[in-house]
Amino acid sequence: MVKLYALTILYKGPTTATTIKSAYELGSFSFFQRSSAQEFMAFVSKTITERTQIAARQSVKEKEYMCHVYVRADNLAGVLISDHEYPSRVSHTLITKVLDEFAAQYPPSTCATLNEATTIFPQVNTYLAKYQNPREADAFTKMQNDLDETKIILHNTIEAVLERGEKLDDLVSKSEGLSMQSKAFYKTARKTNSCCSLTA
Repeated sequence: MVKLYALTILYKGPTTATTIKSAYELGSFSFFQRSSAQEFMAFVSKTITERTQIAARQSVKEKEYMCHVYVRADNLAGVLISDHEYPSRVSHTLITKVLDEFAAQYPPSTCATLNEATTIFPQVNTYLAKYQNPREADAFTKMQNDLDETKIILHNTIEAVLERGEKLDDLVSKSEGLSMQSKAFYKTARKTNSCCSLTA
């Protein structure tokens, strides 16, 4: 079944990425797994953004998930997490559209000072809900056929995005952005190869 799980807008600073606004659709997870799944998707979105070059796009496969990222030249970034069936072109076009609208409302020069608690941009929720069906996106994918002619780099695992010598297990254990519950969720999912983990 075609599914979008998360849409996040971030600002990529010199050493770290900051989440500005995010939306999640976690109805396919059990009630008890939702907070851990959301926390882990936020962690993955931030990690992938930090490891994507400026003015570049990537799509990263991880088990049954796809993480699509675009970092603009002005350091504004978007991440869309979907299943494998959701078309990559539609994902990147949606990210571009959301970032363009966000930049029209918040000048990129101000993005370094924005945070999720005070930034008002309800469109992120609207788009995540509206484009669950990729056919809804047909009109604007036709308008932007070649995605600025930017090459999308496809990686088969999140490990391929990490810097040489980095391991996801180490990043998870060192992360201050993940609760103990989410770290346990990640470790359990790694062991049991659960369908509910981004890195199982």
